[in-house]
Amino acid sequence: MLSIAGLFTAALVAATLVPAQSEAVLAGMVVVGSHPVWLLLAVATSGNVLGSILNWAAGRYLMHFSDRGWFPVSRARLDQAAAWYGKYGRWSLLGSWVPVIGDPLTLAAGLLREPLWRFVLIVTIAKGGRYLVVAGVASAAA
Repeated sequence: MLSIAGLFTAALVAATLVPAQSEAVLAGMVVVGSHPVWLLLAVATSGNVLGSILNWAAGRYLMHFSDRGWFPVSRARLDQAAAWYGKYGRWSLLGSWVPVIGDPLTLAAGLLREPLWRFVLIVTIAKGGRYLVVAGVASAAA
């Protein structure tokens, strides 16, 4: 059970603004085969979506701290994500799985007041789809 908790934690941290990698953890667990793939996909996706919800909440409720040195996103990166989100709207969240820009996009969604239910739906599709591809590739390689 500890490995499932580790996968959840890796996925959650990877979705926040902290640099981390969860795909390798998922792929390794798929290759080892100690848990059903559907369970690994559910755990990784839920952890990753929860991390994105934390970003959304930070954008929604903590942006008044964005001028502080400890705030995890630079003004330039935040402006870039907000411009991307402004140009493509909520559908830009389909790119929330993309390294470097995905996490600031989820922060921008909160800042721009995307409704949480719609945010969760789109982000779950994007992140679940990414993990599905990773698990498929790992299964084929095993």
